[in-house]
Amino acid sequence: MNERRPLLLICAAMALSAAACERDTVTHVRVPKSADAPPAMPPMMMGGSGMPPGAMPPAGMPGGAMPAGQVAPTTDFPPLLWTLPSGWTAKMESGMRFATLKPAGAGKVEVSVVVLPGTAGGDLANVNRWRGQLGLAPIDETQLAALRKPMQTDAGPVALFDLVTEGKERSRMLAAILTTESGYTWFLKMTGGADEVAAKQAEYFRLLSSLHFGKPSAGEK
Repeated sequence: MNERRPLLLICAAMALSAAACERDTVTHVRVPKSADAPPAMPPMMMGGSGMPPGAMPPAGMPGGAMPAGQVAPTTDFPPLLWTLPSGWTAKMESGMRFATLKPAGAGKVEVSVVVLPGTAGGDLANVNRWRGQLGLAPIDETQLAALRKPMQTDAGPVALFDLVTEGKERSRMLAAILTTESGYTWFLKMTGGADEVAAKQAEYFRLLSSLHFGKPSAGEK
């Protein structure tokens, strides 16, 4: 009986040692983070329903196609409304870009509708950013004031800027900035070739003149 006790003690010690090793192995396992996890949407760009502004198309418009000027309302800010010129189409977007408007037969010309919280950096910062995109030199506040063309709409005062590149293949941007009392800034930018934008600028100005907030009329649905 006494001779078997050391053997039992040795077996027990070996079993404990093996269990300790197994615990060590499990403790040090590392699970890598998934590289495919999407980044979180910034809270300031989320609508009250948890969706980005403009992410849900209006009822009855599959895929967000929208032949007339109502944009999708959210609970965070009143919907911006407009009347599309004849032949124009509109598509609801997501995130910062609220909608994309396309003139009829205008090639690559389009109007982007973007909404951002607050003043979005102010007119000077935005205009200089756009000028940089077109390869133009930055300007100062005095030059900005000379470029700004005020326009009154039912949605509020709009600051209009006309930017044109130089050279053989000229590009042009007509940019309207509308800062609202509800704490958001709307941008409606028409971009494309200089000649193509010039051909559609009168329709673009009619679009801007129709801007307003509130419930859509029967002709806007």
